Amino acid sequence: MTSATRVKTEYEAIIGLETHCQLSTNTKIFSSSSTAFGAEPNTNIDPVCMGLPGVLPVLNQKVLEYAVKAGLALNCQIAKYSKFDRKQYFYPDLPKNYQISQYDLPIAEHGWLEIELVDADSNPVRKRIGITRLHMEEDAGKLVHAGSDRLSGSSYSLVDYNRAGVPLVEIVSEPDIRSGQEAAEYAQELRRILRYLGVSDGNMQEGSLRCDVNISVRPVGQKEFGTKVEIKNMNSFNAIQRAIEYEIERQIAAVEAGERIIQETRLWEEGSQRTISMRTKEGSSDYRYFPEPDLAPIEVSDTQLENWRSELPELPAHKRHRYETELGLSAYDTRVLTEERVVGEYFESAIAAGANPKAAANWITQDIAAYLNKQKLSITQIGLTAVNLADVITRIEKGKISNAQAKEKLPDLLQGVPPEKAFAGQELITDPSVLEPIVDEVIAANPKELEKYRSGNTNLKGFFVGQVLKKTSKRADPKLTNELVEKKLNS
Repeated sequence: MTSATRVKTEYEAIIGLETHCQLSTNTKIFSSSSTAFGAEPNTNIDPVCMGLPGVLPVLNQKVLEYAVKAGLALNCQIAKYSKFDRKQYFYPDLPKNYQISQYDLPIAEHGWLEIELVDADSNPVRKRIGITRLHMEEDAGKLVHAGSDRLSGSSYSLVDYNRAGVPLVEIVSEPDIRSGQEAAEYAQELRRILRYLGVSDGNMQEGSLRCDVNISVRPVGQKEFGTKVEIKNMNSFNAIQRAIEYEIERQIAAVEAGERIIQETRLWEEGSQRTISMRTKEGSSDYRYFPEPDLAPIEVSDTQLENWRSELPELPAHKRHRYETELGLSAYDTRVLTEERVVGEYFESAIAAGANPKAAANWITQDIAAYLNKQKLSITQIGLTAVNLADVITRIEKGKISNAQAKEKLPDLLQGVPPEKAFAGQELITDPSVLEPIVDEVIAANPKELEKYRSGNTNLKGFFVGQVLKKTSKRADPKLTNELVEKKLNS
């Protein structure tokens, strides 16, 4: 076979994510220092997190609770017996020269989460991504490089230990992801779950959620994985997707050119939109793990486990399924309504107050969402309560006000003006005997437009309807007005 007729090799990507999630506890994992973000450097520290001689760590009970709840929400098996280990490595932001983590006996294993993408026809496409493990560990400090955003190119570096000892859970996925889009959706769904639980704020800009991507490529049909490369330094879901798409193309081009892919850690450069080499990757043996001698093993009783399980909220995937099957909402609507737990609660409160589900979904995902995005507010910060939204929707359905009237008054409603005040004296005119004389008056006042209409320019019907609405300060029932105008124009 000549090179001209050679069939082009198809490749597939094998992708897994390692996600570090900062837990929303008030104090650190093994000491009482604050975890508050943004404090002056090296003020939220203590002898324990600094690893000073003669100190002993004590596990924060809330950390265990949050880790177990996260494991349950990710459909993991919770270990009845687990332990902490020392992970040895030297780096300036690690004051003890080791990190307390979990190695061979993590708190949770063998779980999964469901991602949902939308196809070209707006239909939901679902896929389960396996979770290998979830374990607890402490965070390291933070290096601040002067003159550059990383060590290379900086003139000197400073270290801030405020973050040292902040509690983390590391969640490791199975290599079930095949594209940058799937990876970004996995990370977003993981953040949704953690925020629903209230165990993490998932703020990527503040480092509360950090994703490292492991990626390799192989010819389609090959069982063996290719050489794995890790990508770090991605601070948004969009960056995760773009970094993966770039790295897939880079690795395929290297393989096609006969170059060897080396196991390494690479950084995503946002400015140049590329990955660059950082260092060759260490193996687990390089860390010389051994059981942490200063902490007792962890045992979770069946009673405690069931207590924590009973406190879990309804999770995003279940809400999406329920809204689609029970309420008949579109995949788009369900995604917007379940993005934040408080939005779903607002929506369900409106339904409980009598709102039509589809109408409530439309108001929340369109007009209210646009206002929230523009003002950078949460739905909990607006003056329009769920009960008042239901009132507005009911008024529209009963013909007391029009949709246009409601939209016109929306700014007042969002500021907390109650519907009865916002629409005082605004009820629609639905009596034909009241509207007919007004229609006759409008037609009589516009003879030129009437002549043009009857000469074939039927689009002018909208002009006459608009004049009636204007004359009644938009109180004329739009449907009835259309019927009366058409009848009078054609008579």
